[in-house]
Amino acid sequence: MGNLFCCVQVGQSTVAIKERFGRFEDVLEPGCHCLPWFLGSQLAGHLSLRLQQLDVRCETKTKDNVFVNVVASIQYRALADKASDAFYKLTDTRKQIQAYVFDVIRASVPKLNLDDVFEQKTEIAKAVEEELEKAMSAYGYEIAQTLIVDIEPDVHVKRAMNEINAAARMRVAANEKAEAEKILQIKRAEGEAESKYLSGLGIARQRQAIVDGLRDSVLGFSVNVPGTTAKDVMDMVLVTQYFDTMKEIGAASKSSAVFIPHGPGAVRDVANQIREGLLQAAHQ
Repeated sequence: MGNLFCCVQVGQSTVAIKERFGRFEDVLEPGCHCLPWFLGSQLAGHLSLRLQQLDVRCETKTKDNVFVNVVASIQYRALADKASDAFYKLTDTRKQIQAYVFDVIRASVPKLNLDDVFEQKTEIAKAVEEELEKAMSAYGYEIAQTLIVDIEPDVHVKRAMNEINAAARMRVAANEKAEAEKILQIKRAEGEAESKYLSGLGIARQRQAIVDGLRDSVLGFSVNVPGTTAKDVMDMVLVTQYFDTMKEIGAASKSSAVFIPHGPGAVRDVANQIREGLLQAAHQ
């Protein structure tokens, strides 16, 4: 209906290409325009000025011979002041951009190892953007942003990378566990040493107390019973302790076996041994 009255409407963020007898004449801005078709004027087409996005998936190989899929996201738009170049110079804009992206990625990634590709994806995106800006500006297009949004190695390579990372973490965990066990053993040894030291002090004090008690008993018995010597009193005390010890062993709840010399003469031998041990401890 608009063509019938020689009027055309151009939408917002869009320009129209006006031709006259097949030759470019003007770029029509958004709004309503008169287009006298009977004078040979016609619309060749419309060109969007909106920001567009193109995702390009490129398969390439790294320096360490690992095949990866690199996904680049290209954001671009046509320039209003170069609308005629953007409309006429390129047949397929998206394929042209894709070709440049392939060229730059396949020239950059093979120079890097797989780990470096992940670390330097910003540099790769910058290289792609610089090349596209230089090439597409001649065709009336502006490159707004270039992003490397994904790097996908082969499934087996990804699994191997995860296993390497897991092994490294397990090695660190094992070292930490070994260090913790070492500290526990050191602390346990220090505790045992302190315990043995205190136990030794207790035993020494116990023996000293026994010696002091025996000495007091001997002195008290000698005073109350005239004519007895210290040796007689000591033998009697030691024999009494000997039988008390045997009684305690027999009354113990757990089954225990103690092999001792048997016979009346053995009592004197035991007494001599106990006396010598106690006197030697007291002397020390």
